[in-house]
Amino acid sequence: MGLFDFLGGGNSKECSQKDCHPKMFCYQCEMSMPEGCGAHGQEIGTCGKTATKSRLQDLMTFGLRGLSAYREHARELIDMNPNADDLKTLIEIDDVMSETLYFTLTNVNFNFNEHIAQLMKVGEAGVKVMDLLSGGHTNVLGVPTPVTVTQNKAEGKGILISGHNLDMLHKLLERIEERGLSDKINVYTHSEMLPAHAYPELRKFKNLKGNIGGAWFDQTDVFSKWNGTCVVNTNCIVPPEKSKKVANYIDRLYTYKIVGIEGAKKIENDNFDPLIDQTLELPDVTGFDSDATLVTGHHYKTILTLAPAILDAIKSGKIKRFWVIAGCDAPGHGRDYFRELAEKVPADHVIITSSCGKFRFNDIDFGTVPGTEIPRYLDLGQCNDSNGAVHIALALADALGVKDVNELPISIALMWMEQKAVIILLALLYLGIKDIYIGAKAPQFVNDEIFGFLQENFNLGVISDIEKDFGKELAE
Repeated sequence: MGLFDFLGGGNSKECSQKDCHPKMFCYQCEMSMPEGCGAHGQEIGTCGKTATKSRLQDLMTFGLRGLSAYREHARELIDMNPNADDLKTLIEIDDVMSETLYFTLTNVNFNFNEHIAQLMKVGEAGVKVMDLLSGGHTNVLGVPTPVTVTQNKAEGKGILISGHNLDMLHKLLERIEERGLSDKINVYTHSEMLPAHAYPELRKFKNLKGNIGGAWFDQTDVFSKWNGTCVVNTNCIVPPEKSKKVANYIDRLYTYKIVGIEGAKKIENDNFDPLIDQTLELPDVTGFDSDATLVTGHHYKTILTLAPAILDAIKSGKIKRFWVIAGCDAPGHGRDYFRELAEKVPADHVIITSSCGKFRFNDIDFGTVPGTEIPRYLDLGQCNDSNGAVHIALALADALGVKDVNELPISIALMWMEQKAVIILLALLYLGIKDIYIGAKAPQFVNDEIFGFLQENFNLGVISDIEKDFGKELAE
């Protein structure tokens, strides 16, 4: 089966593969054909760039976008705690970003292998930036530890925060405390802000209360119901053009730094007072009375302290396999696959997760591995904490004397939605991680030649049927 079949293009009666998914498209230079090279079915650009080279360069730029997001957050934390090693790493990341953008200019490079090598450089930078960001978070906010968080339960005056920026949350909590309002304003997390509750320097604020809602895309429903103010401090935000529901809360919505939509208020220069003042003016939050809870806080630095117990469980046969089921969620029933997979994982297997994809199944009580006190469900944190799964795998390989991490009993199923997931995948490929399944569907910017290369060299797959994809592993 080719990639186009995975995309479902072959089922359309209204358009051909050429029309729905052009083999290439590029209009970056003056030499471009009318409406862009590839717009009328051309397989090669005026400059000589093939469809595969064009899409590989798309893959580079998408990876750089994800890389830039992590780099931005890491820089904020480095500025708070500067040291020479981190600044050197930051410069190395910046050099890869500029070199890769230069690589994609017209008439720079037409060599397939060198395109792959450049992608691996982007992946290496992804490894560095996630380590940098993860280290920055723990240096400033402490190492997370497991915590049970209330889910969809709120009261009093409330601020609901969505995104990834933990530093912004810390500054807001400090400002509320400075104004003597900690007993009057409660702060709640949404989506990828859930892991905030596990950091010691955030958990010490008693008005950081709980989590509301799930993955980013439920924000229009959740924010509409929320009586207080809302903040989106990173991607993902839903604009009015996408949903009429945004009108229900746009007058109570604040954005931070790079994030913005028409009609929302911008938090300028870390001045949180307008947000705080409006929160005080609004009615108390009502309609959130659930008794449900969620668990988070299994940062890899905490999990590694359990290494002796985990090793004993592996050697005694109490733990037979690890599953990395994680990634960026998006609307649609196709991602029910990941919940169904998690439900099928045997009791002597451990699930490792991160990112907002965990909201597909983090309401399930997976308990502990039979005969141990080791949790079967480990939430590493945000999407940038995905590096933790690699650190855990490398530590296990070293302790077990396994030279190739791919020989460990680990299965990987990743959902992808946007560019942060692309840089995570490139980072894993750079590290030589194989046998990864992605979904719910394959990226449209990858053609059959690129997909074939990834299949041959990394055994990368696209999810289809759980038994077909993982039947053997589930039967262990």
